[in-house]
Amino acid sequence: MKKGHIALPADPADAEDFDVTAEALDRSQRARLIRKTRTGLGLSQTEFASRFRVPVGTLRDWEQARATAPDFAIAYVRVIAKHPDMVAKAVA
Repeated sequence: MKKGHIALPADPADAEDFDVTAEALDRSQRARLIRKTRTGLGLSQTEFASRFRVPVGTLRDWEQARATAPDFAIAYVRVIAKHPDMVAKAVA
């Protein structure tokens, strides 16, 4: 794990637990927001990516927290969550 500010220390009673950096915690929260938005709309990753013009590989990386979704992407997902039909129409 990268060295950085530890946001959540490992549980010493759990041999498989590990420290979590602030960056990793932020990345996981962003991943959860994106995944919950997509599943809340009842869309697969492929359907969501196609409907909202996001590369499916990028969406997968964000959802699986392999990459950190940038701030503009989080803003876009929040707009999609509130107005999915309007956004889909605008990008069609």
